[in-house]
Amino acid sequence: MPAFRQVGEKQLPQEIVFMAWSPKRDLIALANRAGEVLLHRLANFQRVWSLPPNENTGKEVTALAWRPDGKILAFGLTDTKRIILCDVEKPESLHSFSVDSSITYMHWMEVTEESTVLTSFYNAEDESNLLLPKLPALPKNYSTTAKIFSEEKSDEIMKLLGDVRLNALVLGGSSGFIEIYAYGMFKIATVTGVAGSCRGLCLSSDLKSLSVITEIQDSSDSAAEITYFQLDTSLLSSYLPEVTRMARKFTHISTLLQYIKLSLACMCEAWEEILMQMDSRLTKFVQEKNTTTSVQDEFMQLLLWGKASLELQALLMNQLTVKGLKKLGQSIESSYSSIQKLVISHLQSGSEALLYHLSELKGMALWKQKYESLGLDASGIEEAITAVGSFILKANELLQVIDSSMKNFKAFFRWLYVAMLRMSEDHVLPELNKMTQKDITFVADFLTEHFNEAPELYNRKGKYFNVERVGQYLKDEDDDLVSPPNTEGNQWFNFLKDSTHIKESPLLFPYYPEKSLHFVKRQMEEVIDQCLQKPADIIGKSVHQAVCVSLYKTSQSEDSTPQLFKLPFLWNDKTSNIHYVLFTILENSVSKIYILRRHTDTSRSVSNGILAVEFGSFLNNSINDSSDSRCYSCLDAHFYDDETVTVVLKESVEQEGKERVLAQLPLSSIYTDEDQDRELIWDSTKRLDEQRGEILTRTVFLENQWRVLENMKAQYVSVNGIRKVSCVLSSNLRHVRVFEMDVEDDGEVEEEEEEEATQIAAGEPSEINQSADNQDNVCGASAEELPDETEEHESSLDP
Repeated sequence: MPAFRQVGEKQLPQEIVFMAWSPKRDLIALANRAGEVLLHRLANFQRVWSLPPNENTGKEVTALAWRPDGKILAFGLTDTKRIILCDVEKPESLHSFSVDSSITYMHWMEVTEESTVLTSFYNAEDESNLLLPKLPALPKNYSTTAKIFSEEKSDEIMKLLGDVRLNALVLGGSSGFIEIYAYGMFKIATVTGVAGSCRGLCLSSDLKSLSVITEIQDSSDSAAEITYFQLDTSLLSSYLPEVTRMARKFTHISTLLQYIKLSLACMCEAWEEILMQMDSRLTKFVQEKNTTTSVQDEFMQLLLWGKASLELQALLMNQLTVKGLKKLGQSIESSYSSIQKLVISHLQSGSEALLYHLSELKGMALWKQKYESLGLDASGIEEAITAVGSFILKANELLQVIDSSMKNFKAFFRWLYVAMLRMSEDHVLPELNKMTQKDITFVADFLTEHFNEAPELYNRKGKYFNVERVGQYLKDEDDDLVSPPNTEGNQWFNFLKDSTHIKESPLLFPYYPEKSLHFVKRQMEEVIDQCLQKPADIIGKSVHQAVCVSLYKTSQSEDSTPQLFKLPFLWNDKTSNIHYVLFTILENSVSKIYILRRHTDTSRSVSNGILAVEFGSFLNNSINDSSDSRCYSCLDAHFYDDETVTVVLKESVEQEGKERVLAQLPLSSIYTDEDQDRELIWDSTKRLDEQRGEILTRTVFLENQWRVLENMKAQYVSVNGIRKVSCVLSSNLRHVRVFEMDVEDDGEVEEEEEEEATQIAAGEPSEINQSADNQDNVCGASAEELPDETEEHESSLDP
């Protein structure tokens, strides 16, 4: 009987470039060359959902990573330099942000370190939930609304925030680009001093060290050098409770900024282009009329004497029409009412919550003993609070403009409607015919203020009038407002103007009467980003290099056997402070696995250990010590768990019909007690592959933990030891097979699957006490073509 049970197989229409198993469910995420992200279920490799590429996010996926709780999938796009956080339940972007470099590797880890301070923080209820009202859901009828803020039944915002326990998304890119994002949302460290393009990352679960693999290429015609760096991140570890509290605040602030941005986007969508019709028609009226009378005088005569010139009658009756006026009035009232509701219920709620969290952050910054070393600056946060106050002032100003415009337009359209009915000699209802002196004065003031011709506007707007004054606040441009609010005669403004000391008081929020709401919002975002950037810089500068080992040079020969995905793979052993690095070196047409062990705990007697592993002829059990027993080359290898490596092998002498092999390599079969005391003496002037003669080599003959992959030119493997599954990908990147690895525990597995199915059916995702950080990169060129995938039927996450 085979050692592993095959549970699914597919031919895919697009080449797969990345695979990553979910740490919590039997789900695997795939990214293909077309830029599509797919989620498949283990059973029959059934597709759950697909997220097609689009111009807003990007079309070239270069990295995948799961959040440790399995609820969020992150992927990086190199063409737009964006990171997208996607919901596992449905193919929707929950959050996205831009980075300065193309991402080549992502690693998402969870802190497992425990302390009494952290435990009390994890168990304490977030005070903001008690003191702040719940953010109102954004209306669903706007296309710009993100689903995380518009769901009625589930709190998607908390899904985005995740558990209180700290987790960190580590990004690596070209030119030594490395950044760490707390909770996958807000940057807490910008690491510098690492050369080359990142090919692998691993942040230890206690935050003490960061291992990095880079590819350094001096020139385009030279071979790239693969180098291993171990960086000391002890500042994060030493201040773990403070980093967790600070990062949690950062994440709240980041979420609120997104909420405000989307609220403003909904307001822009609620404002309609139809509201500009009055300005356009009045401008056309000015350009076509032959009389010298101004438009304001024309309407004033109609108001006072009930008589209109023939030209004004033609404008009103032929171009505007009674029906068009009624429709315009309804559109203005509906649009203004929607914008007003969004400002009051959403924009102000989000701004007040933002003030609360920034004020709490300022209080933390004033506790210098705890937070000064992390770069939290009270003065910078004070500037951010001031910027939020200015934004709230501008939002209140918009409310006043909307309120004034609604009253003015309502009175104006009521009067004009009656006047046009009289022109057409239609019956006027008695309730519409009543107009008091106060109403006449109100309309006269409106005409005086809004119907003045302003030739200087023509160059800016292409119109002589600016009757509609709400839209200017919603435009995302740097120009000043066309019609800023009139502050003449305002007692508060006059008081501030005459007082030299009060107007410079830090207690007063700056007011920008000439600027739009979009401009002040953008200014607020810049100030907040700037104040929260300092901790990332300070923490990043504290990271220093502890170890640098040059591993090997990549082969320049295209027809030679490729080295292991041209990059190593990192694994952090959670039970001890050990980092493993897997890589292969091609030697006499055989690819050996090299396992480098690095102890992050300097108190250990052994800090460096390395072994080479070669595979003997175990298929036919013909072991002959006198002959060359190195019969198999390793194509791909990943850690299955702390004690096992999963490998894809091929026979060294490639022959037609020779199948590839999927095997489990227990570390216990290659490590002995003597190895624990063996330490390689590094020669820093040489690469590791140049010292391989001094590296202990073990030949392994596997017994029963292997399986021949018939009729498949296997090349890559992705594994998840917690879920006991693996996925093998062929060299043409379109043929996959899925295996359950530990089939000897059939009863236990079936019982576990039944329990998980019950939990999912009840609406709860299956939880496991242990989490894994298995991120798998796949690289390779297209080989033989396979038939396209047969039609797939997407399924939901519920079994």
